[in-house]
Amino acid sequence: MSTSVIPTIAADDMQAVDQCIRERLASPVALINQLSHYIIRSGGKRLRPLLAVLAARACGYQGPHHVTLAAVVEFIHTATLLHDDVVDASELRRGQETANQLFGNEAAVLVGDFLYSRAFEMMVDVGSMRVMEILAHATNVIAEGEVMQLMNCHDADVDEARYMEVIRSKTAKLFEAACQMGAVLAEMPNAEEQALAHYGMHLGTAFQLIDDVLDYSADSEVTGKRMGDDLAEGKPTLPLIQALRIASPEGQTLIRGAIESGGRDHVDEILAIVRDSGALDYARARAEAEASAAIAALELLPPSPHRDVLTHLARFAVERDH
Repeated sequence: MSTSVIPTIAADDMQAVDQCIRERLASPVALINQLSHYIIRSGGKRLRPLLAVLAARACGYQGPHHVTLAAVVEFIHTATLLHDDVVDASELRRGQETANQLFGNEAAVLVGDFLYSRAFEMMVDVGSMRVMEILAHATNVIAEGEVMQLMNCHDADVDEARYMEVIRSKTAKLFEAACQMGAVLAEMPNAEEQALAHYGMHLGTAFQLIDDVLDYSADSEVTGKRMGDDLAEGKPTLPLIQALRIASPEGQTLIRGAIESGGRDHVDEILAIVRDSGALDYARARAEAEASAAIAALELLPPSPHRDVLTHLARFAVERDH
């Protein structure tokens, strides 16, 4: 199952989400329109807004607010990408030039701020204090995760526990919020709300772990980024952390030096060490365990076609090649 093709059961909802995104991006400031539309049009899986839609429907929600909140989730996600690309000085995302490369760092940061503020305007429209509480907390945790990742860069002593804390905050928290809000909108009991939150957290963690694996194993033409980019940026992701833990002393010295200095001087050698060490299999197994936990969390929800799609998405998260 590919999220580049929206499941039929969610097609009408996702079309409404896209329409909402286009309408709420509008601004009298020309550069905001130009840059934000460039980002939204540049692709992506639309996975987070899809989760918001599916979770609400899986809980039996029949109102209109899931569409607005799905767009909110996409705006928050897009804002984080804009800011991430500035921090990382990234030149490519999904095979296209990043907004900061085209428009400059200042414009990218400020339009990211616009997307955050527009998202909070839209939250207020929904009129649910619980929804605002979830999204405000999620946004704060994501920011903390981004700062933790910055602190971890070029630090060869980052261990698995520290790294998992980063990805649960920086990536999985928005997955969690997107799913949890569906139960809130449908006024489900707390048990179901927490079950969907756990589903989203485990799914988001699995998704990021597979991203980490793909950075060392995938075709750059498929992913739209160069293999080893995380290493070149001095980011100790799980495959690298595991390889460093079990590599030969010579390999450990090479990996530590690469993390601490960044760059691509020894990328090919380190890619070979990571692959030969079994670190990719280790990280993939961790991702599969997270996906299984996500699927198990869904058992508390009543059976439905929407719940089935959520199950398929958890499997897709670990089976994908991009």
